[in-house]
Amino acid sequence: MANKQQYNKNTMMSNELGKLPPQVLDLEEAVLGALMLEKDAFVQISELLKPEHFYKEAHQFIYQAIMNLEAQEQPVDMLTVTQELKRLGKIEEVGGAFYVSQLTSKVASAAHIEFHARIIWQKFLQRRMIEISSELQTKAYDDGIDVNDLLEEAESTFFMLSQGSMKREAVQINPVIQEAIDRIKVAAARGDGLSGVASGFTALDRITSGWQGSALIIIAARPAMGKTAFVLSMTRQMALNHKIPVAIFSLEMSNVELVNRLVVSETELSADKIKKGNLAPYEWEQLDHKIQNLIDAPIFVDDTAGLSVFELRAKCRRLKKQHDIQCIIIDYLQLMNASGMSPGNRQEEVSIISRSLKGLAKELDVPVIALSQLNRGVESRAGNEGKRPQLSDLRESGAIEQDADMVCFIHRPEYYRITEDEQGNSLIGMAEIIIAKHRAGPTADVRLRFRSELARFQDVEEDMFDDGGGGFSQEPAAQSLPSKMNSGGEDGAPNLPDFPDMNAGFDKDMPF
Repeated sequence: MANKQQYNKNTMMSNELGKLPPQVLDLEEAVLGALMLEKDAFVQISELLKPEHFYKEAHQFIYQAIMNLEAQEQPVDMLTVTQELKRLGKIEEVGGAFYVSQLTSKVASAAHIEFHARIIWQKFLQRRMIEISSELQTKAYDDGIDVNDLLEEAESTFFMLSQGSMKREAVQINPVIQEAIDRIKVAAARGDGLSGVASGFTALDRITSGWQGSALIIIAARPAMGKTAFVLSMTRQMALNHKIPVAIFSLEMSNVELVNRLVVSETELSADKIKKGNLAPYEWEQLDHKIQNLIDAPIFVDDTAGLSVFELRAKCRRLKKQHDIQCIIIDYLQLMNASGMSPGNRQEEVSIISRSLKGLAKELDVPVIALSQLNRGVESRAGNEGKRPQLSDLRESGAIEQDADMVCFIHRPEYYRITEDEQGNSLIGMAEIIIAKHRAGPTADVRLRFRSELARFQDVEEDMFDDGGGGFSQEPAAQSLPSKMNSGGEDGAPNLPDFPDMNAGFDKDMPF
């Protein structure tokens, strides 16, 4: 049925445009003939060609018969293909046994079958583009169709066509090993032990070795836990301290709101004062002085609402080419759409989005960091350990966990009015970054300080510890702890100093 529809579309295209669609019948005949001459020829093109890629309907039926024989591990030759066509009831439609037999005279060997198959594939793509464009042109004249719906349909159709056209061949391991060694040498030359993009958080970078190229990283948390604040703190350090170009796609906040957050974090001025413009003269000077750091920062912000995966991919390709972006941040995943791909349900749509984000990371060889919401299961559990997010709390789709190379949760016990851990250490102003999945390394919990008045995460300051001998030793207080994700919360946390309350006088539930 599908073959018949394709044939009718080809005929319609020919009639409407007054000329034949792109085609190479002689190469189609040569490919089919070669498949019946040499038993190993099919292996070379099996991943490239499908029956509908042939222009002539008879060739579609013959190729389908060859595929059937290969699937049954039966020999493929003129006689077996003829018998299979008879079994399918298509022998007369292809022109009888004579037509099948004369195909083998069209080619001497299968030496160039892959090259010929690629040309057939290219002609198919050309026909599809003509067909899609013709349908869109017809719909564009219809005033009853919403233009945004039409744009979405065009995006999704061409996106799926381009996805299907991206074929990668397996390569011998030697050049891959060389590339791996080159990356190790680059990491060694840096001297900081990082092989990826630095997040700017010391303990986190120690575990991850930086966000790795081609990785999909999910940062998940309940609302008001600080997802946006975390990635903005990270963006600020990447761009200002390490001069790393970063692209931020904000589907929830406008560009101005996002930049205001960065301004508050950089100037350390009150968010309320900046919002109202109620600044003292010295604060205006402070604003003018510190904002200079941000003006030339390699941060690229896009606040397109309802961004589709097709639009995202196009925008990121352009940013990579023009500004060599090294990290992509999306705030947040559930606000994206699958560009009119008509999935069966929202869970399927989220699966399409997560797969597309992973594909984008691999294509551009940059880390893609996507924020994600958690479901309400966290709220129903009691105690600090109960409030700690789990992989099963990821909202709407298990595909997010499956596609991600790393899943990190943000947990702030103080938000749930939990102010001390099991050992009595203060948790006020503290946050945990829970690395629950790490495909290329260990899982762990990293403690950071969260300053709600600045909507900023930062390494825990260095504190003085009594060394027991009458003196003091200075140690970095930013800590990475063994992960509790698989322990049921039974590992004891190490003793931490009683940190001062950094949030005194501020609303602990400020929605950052």
